[in-house]
Amino acid sequence: MTKANDYTSVMARKPEVMLDSIKIDYSEFESGSIAFDYERMMREAGYTIEEMEKMQLETGVGNTPLVELKNLSALARKVAPEGKGARIFIKDEAANASGSFKARRAATSCYHAKKLGYKGVISATSGNYGAAVASQAAKYGLKCIIVQECYDSNSVGQPEIIEKARACEALGAEVVQLTVGPELFYKFILMLEETGYFNASLYSPFGIAGVETLGYELSMQCRQRFGKDPDVVVATNAGGGNLTGTARGLIKAGATDTQIVAASVDLSGLHMASDNDFNRKSFTTGHTGFGVPFSNWPDRSDVPRSAARPLRYMDRYVTITQGSVFYITECLATLEGIEKGPAGNTSLAAAFALAQEMDEDKIIVVQETEYTGAGKHVQPQLAFAKDNGIKVCFGNPADEVPGENIVLPEHPSLIKPKDLDLNKMRKSLIKTALKTYTMDPTEEDIKFLVEETKTDVDFVNKAIEEIKAAL
Repeated sequence: MTKANDYTSVMARKPEVMLDSIKIDYSEFESGSIAFDYERMMREAGYTIEEMEKMQLETGVGNTPLVELKNLSALARKVAPEGKGARIFIKDEAANASGSFKARRAATSCYHAKKLGYKGVISATSGNYGAAVASQAAKYGLKCIIVQECYDSNSVGQPEIIEKARACEALGAEVVQLTVGPELFYKFILMLEETGYFNASLYSPFGIAGVETLGYELSMQCRQRFGKDPDVVVATNAGGGNLTGTARGLIKAGATDTQIVAASVDLSGLHMASDNDFNRKSFTTGHTGFGVPFSNWPDRSDVPRSAARPLRYMDRYVTITQGSVFYITECLATLEGIEKGPAGNTSLAAAFALAQEMDEDKIIVVQETEYTGAGKHVQPQLAFAKDNGIKVCFGNPADEVPGENIVLPEHPSLIKPKDLDLNKMRKSLIKTALKTYTMDPTEEDIKFLVEETKTDVDFVNKAIEEIKAAL
């Protein structure tokens, strides 16, 4: 009997499609209420740090250099209060095969797909992960399909997204380009079902575990060179996998005193699923349009339970403006002779500002860089913004309004981080959990929410009382 392929029917089959395409029965980890066994789910990845390091190195992934940005650190000290200005380092993940940290996620997923006997892999992404999956699939002799949210309704795509599609195709993938909106996951699920390929999800235990090697490696490098762990690690935050995997790797290395800071480009006021807003932003990843909702509720992803759960690990969440990231991108090139793509420069812009709050002997690490290419450069992005009616000017980044203007700092001292209210985000997560599952959480649920929000029982209970009173 032929299956119905309308949107409602396909989305209704999502659980069975996910089970067939990733071979994880997520129901095994469920409690029947809010809580689920996250750590047991992560163990389903089935690989130790040592095993993942070995499999990644065999396909050109990992062991990337830790580079000190001496000139950028000096500039930070010049505009910082006396005695302030931490040493800024970048973990140069652009040295990976495919040119980003996401090669770590893809290496683990593709290895596992090959091990289970799948003939190919599929991933839904408009980002660097597509190129990473294509690269690793080629190394393992797997077919690869990348389903990409690329265009608005006028078939206009951003330069950065077009560049990423080019990279995917160059590495042998078939790229299916779609318009913004619910079409993406509908088509993704349908293709998984039709091909029988492995779901190389960004949010599976395999994808997140693959990033653990990054945090672990970063800690080991700092200890070998400086005899201590980094004081602060800044991770660009979108879907949360980058921060989650890195933090878990740091914890496995014993670097429990390292502060984990999330950084996103401030795109507040723009809706990521809006056809009108889609091309009124100059960043396709690492922005608040993904970073905030995925932190507040991780289980909005393409698997039943996301392995990326950033609120469990972040100590601070800051935003930075688009203009500030473009400025730091140019500083990195002209002061350090290093040209990198926009995602890592988001956390670098934040680190430049945060370093000015820290003592000179402290170490702050930007935990990833990415490759750059024609559509990722500053100029095509700014030209595209102008074509879409966005005003580009020099001034104070505090005056930037997403979707209306991009303000390039007229002086580096104007680059400032803006803190997001983590407690507000934590309460949002708790509220969604209550409304999704039950308004009468069990003791197990309370314990789970404490871990989810990196708080304590008192905080969770008070939040539950407030939420119930407001409803």
